Amino acid sequence: MSTADPFHPAPFHPAGPESLTRPDGSTIAYHKTARDKTAKRAPGLVFLGGFMSDMTGAKALALEAHARASGQDFVRFDYLGHGASSGRFEDGTIGRWTEDAVAVIDQATEGPQILVGSSMGGWIMLLAALARPDRVAGLVGVAAAPDFTETLMWRDFAPEIRATLERDGVTYEPSEYSEEPYAITMDLIVEGRKHLVMDAPIPIACPVRLIHGSADPDVPWKLSLELMDRLASSDVEVTLVKGGGHRLSEPEDLERLTRTAAALSEQLSRPA
Repeated sequence: MSTADPFHPAPFHPAGPESLTRPDGSTIAYHKTARDKTAKRAPGLVFLGGFMSDMTGAKALALEAHARASGQDFVRFDYLGHGASSGRFEDGTIGRWTEDAVAVIDQATEGPQILVGSSMGGWIMLLAALARPDRVAGLVGVAAAPDFTETLMWRDFAPEIRATLERDGVTYEPSEYSEEPYAITMDLIVEGRKHLVMDAPIPIACPVRLIHGSADPDVPWKLSLELMDRLASSDVEVTLVKGGGHRLSEPEDLERLTRTAAALSEQLSRPA
């Protein structure tokens, strides 16, 4: 476990983010913490944020503080239309955001990586692991939400919301986590259907750790149990947090997350 205080990472002030230029000219902003070359060679950590969130959230910063203390590579980034990256949020889709994540893995990291995905990031990490099985050594999901555009949006939408989407191509739904409403596009729903993973076995063999709050109002905790059953890996553990909500960003939640990432990193480490 890290000796850093992951709940107060403010004393570290990184320079502005670096950026990757995508083939269409858009830019993906990211921060990278390089490992201590003398430390045991643990896989790097890459944080994949949630829907309409960015790389400055508590979980991303807690993991960064842990990585600095442990001498481990760490990358946090913003998808197209999120945070410091370019583009409009409304132009994003699951496929495009997965391409962004894979580009970060390819161009901003070296060697094996542990992907840490929060909410939508839990779906993106699965798709990235399927795209780069030789680079992804392990997965940590926090309230992972695979297939959410279909099972937690489209299927739950009232008829009038579906009608609005089909007529206007976009609907705006209130968010409990932001003053800005969620912009949900018909393109997001339709394109998401190309990337559904929960209707068949998922051929991911690396170790997977899933953390989910039992009181999550947005992503049912049973989804993590279903995901465990779908994964080909024989090394999958699910941690249910009694009374935990969706964000799991309280101090005890951040400590649990960094402890989980540290234990998996140790399991997958090699001598320096």
